[in-house]
Amino acid sequence: MNHHLSLNGQWLLARAGSAESIPASVPGCVHLDLMNAGRIPDLLYRDNEADLLWIGETDWQYTRTFTVPAELLDQPQVKLVCSGLDTLATLTLNGVEIGTADNMYRRWEYDVKSTLRAGENTLVIRFDSPMSYLRRRDAEERVLPAWVGPDKVHGGGWLRKEPCNFGWDWGPRVVTSGIWRDISVIGCAARLTEVKIDQQHADGQVTLDIGVQTEGSAAGSVVKVNVWLDTDGDPLTGVEVPVNANAASARLTIPDPQLWWVNGMGEQPLYTVTVELFDAERVYLDAVEKRIGLRTLTLDRHADEWGESFQFVINGVPFFAKGANWIPADVFAPRMTRERYAALIESAVDAHMNMLRVWGGGIYEDDDFYALCDQHGIAIWQDFMFACGTYPGFDQAFCQNVAVEVAEQVRRLRHHACIALWCGNNELEQGLVGEAWTDRTMSWEDYSTLFDRLLPEVIRQHDPERPYVPSSPHNPTGNRYQHSNPESGDAHLWEVWHGKKPFEWYRTAAHRFASEFGFQSFPEPLTMNAVTLPEDRNITSYVMEFRQRSGIGNTTIMQYMLEWFKLPRGYEESLWLSQILQGIGMQYGIEHWRRNMPRTMGTLYWQLNDCWEAPSWASIDYHGRWKALHYMAKRFYAPILISGVEHPDTGTVDVYLTSDHGDARTGVIRWTVTTAAGALIERGRSDAITPVRGSTLSVTLDVSTALRTVGARDLLVWLAFDSGGETAADNLVLFARPKHLKLSAPNIHAEKHGADELRLEADSAALWVWVAGAGRCSDNFFHLLPGQPKTIRVEHGDAQIVVRSLIDT
Repeated sequence: MNHHLSLNGQWLLARAGSAESIPASVPGCVHLDLMNAGRIPDLLYRDNEADLLWIGETDWQYTRTFTVPAELLDQPQVKLVCSGLDTLATLTLNGVEIGTADNMYRRWEYDVKSTLRAGENTLVIRFDSPMSYLRRRDAEERVLPAWVGPDKVHGGGWLRKEPCNFGWDWGPRVVTSGIWRDISVIGCAARLTEVKIDQQHADGQVTLDIGVQTEGSAAGSVVKVNVWLDTDGDPLTGVEVPVNANAASARLTIPDPQLWWVNGMGEQPLYTVTVELFDAERVYLDAVEKRIGLRTLTLDRHADEWGESFQFVINGVPFFAKGANWIPADVFAPRMTRERYAALIESAVDAHMNMLRVWGGGIYEDDDFYALCDQHGIAIWQDFMFACGTYPGFDQAFCQNVAVEVAEQVRRLRHHACIALWCGNNELEQGLVGEAWTDRTMSWEDYSTLFDRLLPEVIRQHDPERPYVPSSPHNPTGNRYQHSNPESGDAHLWEVWHGKKPFEWYRTAAHRFASEFGFQSFPEPLTMNAVTLPEDRNITSYVMEFRQRSGIGNTTIMQYMLEWFKLPRGYEESLWLSQILQGIGMQYGIEHWRRNMPRTMGTLYWQLNDCWEAPSWASIDYHGRWKALHYMAKRFYAPILISGVEHPDTGTVDVYLTSDHGDARTGVIRWTVTTAAGALIERGRSDAITPVRGSTLSVTLDVSTALRTVGARDLLVWLAFDSGGETAADNLVLFARPKHLKLSAPNIHAEKHGADELRLEADSAALWVWVAGAGRCSDNFFHLLPGQPKTIRVEHGDAQIVVRSLIDT
């Protein structure tokens, strides 16, 4: 049996060359250890970050003394296994240098059998300053162009390290070093080094072809392969096969497979494949478990009337990808836990999402992240970690390093049901590649070395059935300079925000797959108060502007806000109103693109989550609190959507029904036309049937008489679709900006029912009603029509609850 000695836990940390040390925790990083020891303040508080940039300029040293039992050293192979070293490391064991590392994304192994001794041993890992290394490479060779502004300290292209470590337009500059993932010593006679599982779906059954690679296996060794059905743990099938030349293969057939589906389309049954290694005497040596879902998940690109499709297909069924972009959920990756991952992924599920894009400027996430996505039916668009910069495709050592990194990550993740797509990079084809190297671009030749040849070749070797695209955005059918082509590929649509186009611009965009677009907002006051002092609480204060990392940020929020709303009364109202504004913007775009099915077949807004307390494009803040956008996403990503497109010139409203269901649903469309105060003008209804996984114009309402009578400022059109005895969807259509509506004080009555229910009723129309202080709500930022009370569930029913609406801002 193999031996495992964990070296996680307590270490010592010192500046390189210093005799003074402090306690350190592994996995971890220098910043966390300095904070825990009280040597630096909390980096995330106010503007402390600015005074702590020296940490990334400094060389550091981790030291641990540990005891090794003699029986571990008796094993034929003894290795030090480092699952994550960030980043430029030199390892010394008992005074002997055993190796180096230069890639935070790789697993590093070192043969230490001759260096370890029974009893006490000392391991020292020195981390050289990333900033010093990058400046040296810049000076000795060339500066690699990147989008580097005041929010970033370096492009980082010479180094295989988390790009957003150097700062981004939503996150701080925190250049980390440390042992950021598990570290251990293993002793073994033989072990499993690779388990590859291929699925063949045919004739109502699934065949698993399982390829196994071993290390150190002697003649007569065997591999036992079992498949367990996860729901009850009962063995389903199994086989025992011999190991020849450190390799074995097995084939298993599952006659009545339970298929895995993305969220909203079916269940997510998981099977456990267990591979065990025995020696010739039947002594157990090693085992590997892989949890898999049985499914086909492809990217369908075929010629159609609009150009070329870009749609994902699960088990033969095309689906509209509903989701967001994922960034690292903490500035310090070692602080992430399974519970924190689960809270965010479950929030995505609650908002009816079925896909997240793991963006290429962060990290390949922890195993827990992908396991939870498997469990909850969240498909993953997986970028490789290259973003918004250029990379030395001319450097052979760099390319070899990348090849190992990509192979390791593909082999680690390929068994996950959730992985839908491999993507080479983020936004390099959006202006960072040209005919030759310049101060703004890398050459197509060196770009192609990495993203057109090296990465796809590694994927063909290790995961040939999974689709690959070289970049996001990417035009697959023509001139690659024409990124975000409306006829093919995916698009990053930043005309709103960076281009300052109005929200209505989204309705003119008919791209095939919108993989990035967004609008910023502030976190709620409770979140910002945790990292500010009272004197900071003005959005133009030094601290609030310091924490805004988009150069146009706070100004752009306020410019759009004044287009839509009256000037807010104060700081807190500004924060809340920015969230409503953000939600309206995303609602404009996503409702339009869902109406545009099947021409458009996916929207991944920027972004789901945050890494610190600051204004950003996130719909969930750093503390897991849902912003208004996330509550609105729960409605505009719902399986059935009713939406309206107003035409002020004709006084009409086109009412669309959009559905993700695989069957048609019969029901009734109801509309109620009222004044801004909620007084009834007219109402009507029409029988309707939802399309099957599509969208249709169901009815056109003529409200021209009401529009002439009361005017656009005094007109609200309320929409609802009833099916199966309940309201499946509702919405509101305006003919005027909210700032011009003739709203009156709604006098909202709130009654608590039991421990976790709140009943709300208004005397007049109340727009964007929200409940603050109650934690997570079943619904929030909704509209109330007089005489139509609404009951919601709240997380903290005993809290001091405050109910507000738009007029209170």
